[in-house]
Formats: sequence, structure tokens, C-alpha cells
Amino acid sequence: MSGTDLRGPTRASSSSGSSASASSSTSVDAIVDAVVRGRRHRGRRRRTVIGLLVGVLVVVFVLSLMIGRTFYGPGDVLGVVLGQEVPGASFTVGRLRLPRAVLAIAAGLCFGLGGVTFQTMLRNPLASPDIIGISSGASAAAAFAIVTLSLTGPQVSAFAIVAGLAVAVLVYLLSRRGGVVGTRLVLIGIGVAAMLDSLTAYVLSGASQWDLQEATRWLTGSLNGTSWSQVGPVLVALVVLTPVLLSRSRDLAVSQLGDDTASALGVRVDRTRLVVIVAAVGLISFATAACGPIAFVAFLSGPIAARIVGPNGSPLVPSALVGALLVSVADVVGQYALGTKFPVGVVTGVLGAPYLIYLLVRTNRAGGSL
Repeated sequence: MSGTDLRGPTRASSSSGSSASASSSTSVDAIVDAVVRGRRHRGRRRRTVIGLLVGVLVVVFVLSLMIGRTFYGPGDVLGVVLGQEVPGASFTVGRLRLPRAVLAIAAGLCFGLGGVTFQTMLRNPLASPDIIGISSGASAAAAFAIVTLSLTGPQVSAFAIVAGLAVAVLVYLLSRRGGVVGTRLVLIGIGVAAMLDSLTAYVLSGASQWDLQEATRWLTGSLNGTSWSQVGPVLVALVVLTPVLLSRSRDLAVSQLGDDTASALGVRVDRTRLVVIVAAVGLISFATAACGPIAFVAFLSGPIAARIVGPNGSPLVPSALVGALLVSVADVVGQYALGTKFPVGVVTGVLGAPYLIYLLVRTNRAGGSL
């Protein structure tokens, strides 16, 4: 009898343990299933958004080739794109509209990709090239080349590219002490940008009327008068530098955890940062050299892409597509939707300035720092 009494609790305890183990296993399986479903959902959302961005970009591209002072149907546009001789359309579409539309997409890709790279690397939404002085450096160099040296075309572009790279190196070195911190780099970049903007204003104050018009058109950010000679270097920069950034997308994501954590996870932080900065600045500088510093595209592309894609995967490709769409849509709006023609930089500036103010106000209310 006593033996039976002893074995009873033992069996009950064993049964209870098995039940708890089964329950625990079921809970773990449920959590794993929920994580897998969440990842699949976010992956589908990312693919859907990227597909929609590409589709809308193609539609805007085709519309920019069709509409204008003379309207050409899709058949005429397709014929020109395929290299056929279409009376009237071959010149208007092939020589005037097509280079402009291609440059809008290429420059937008460069601005979007370069801007989100800086924002991701420095973990700061204000760390975009047009905030931290890189675009200001290219603009000051271009104004100096046009007004003081009387240079044009590719020579002005070369000055802008070299200056953009030089300013990026300067800001990086000034903020590097004790490790690069996003806040310090942003503040130093804003200071450098203010000095460069003053230099640009000083150069323009002594310009002749013709040089002033040319410099102002370039500084505003404009696609007017685009030719294939301007498009080529930007496309080459995209082909060469985009794979460099995409190959570092994982390291960029890990670097958001902080330098120490990234190093512990095997990321060579300094090397990655140097490679990424050179590639991103190269994209920004070539785009700026071709069409001027189109305001706020680099600044807006990353946050917009993050809103619509969500926190899943690298933000590089969605941000690049958003940048291309911003420039293309802004150019079409500036040409045909406002009653008079405005440079693309004016339209993007109207969009970007309120968002910058909103970001600063939100950060201040949250009690955070830049």
C-alpha cells in the first residue's frame, strides 16, 4: 500500500513535467511561427512597394517624354527610344526630352542612395549631403569656376566633383576625434556649409549679368538644357559606385548598433565607413555636377522610403527609387503644372523645407538632440 502511495505522486510529477514541457514547446513553436510570418509579411510588403515605385517611375518617365509644347503618343515615343526615325519626335523627344528624363532618374538615384547612406551610417536623419556641406562645397566650386575662371561645361563639373569630395574629407577629419559621432559631424557640416554658402554669395556679388544668370541657374538645381554629355558621367558613376554601396548594406545595418557592437560582430568599422563615404560622396558629386544641388532630395528620400517600406531589409534600393521619383515628378510639375516653368530644385525645395522644420520641432518636443 505504501509502495503504491509513493509511486502515485511520482507518476503525477512525471506527467506534470511532460505536460509543462509540451506546453513550453508549443509556446516556442508559436513564437517561431509568428516571427516567420512577420518576416514573410514584411518581405512581401517590401517587394510590393519596390515594384510599385518602379511602375510609377516608368509611368512618369513615359509621360515626361510624351507631354510638352507638342504632344507625342506612346507609339511615337517608343519608336524614338528604339532608334527609329519619327518626323518631329526624333528631335523633340530624342534630343530634348529623353536626355532630361534619363538625367532626372539617374540624378535622383544618386541623391537618394547617397543621402540614405549618410543617414544610416551616422544614425541621424539630418546627416544628408545637402545639410552637412557636401552640396554647398560643390556649389561654391561651381560658382567660382563660372564667375571667376569663366569655365563652362565639363570643367565646371570637374570642379564640383573635386570640391564635394574635399569637403566630405574635411568634415570627416574634423569630426573624427574620439570616433565619428553623428551629432558632431552634422554640427560641423552645418558650420562648414554656412561658410561655403557665404563664399558662394561673395563670388556671385561680383559676377557679370551673364555669369550671374548661369551660376544662379546651376545653383538652383535645374535640368534645363540637358544633353547626353551630362548624362554619361552620372550613369558611369551609378554603374561603378552603386555595387560598392550595395555590397556594404549588411555592414551599414550592423553599424547602426554602435561602433563597439559592430566591431564585436566582425565589421571593420573605419574601413567600412571610409569606403561608404567615398562611394556616397562620389554619387552626390557627379549628380550635383550634372544638374546642380537639387534641394532636399537626398534629405527626403530615406525617411519617405522608411515610411512606406517599413523596418525590413536595407533601405538603399527603396531610397534610391524614391529619389528618382521625387526628381522626375518635381521636374514634370515644375514644367507643366504651375502655370510657369520652375527649375526642379525650386519644387523640391518647397517640399523639403517644411519637412526639415517638422523634424527639428519633433526632435525638440521629444527632448532629444540632433
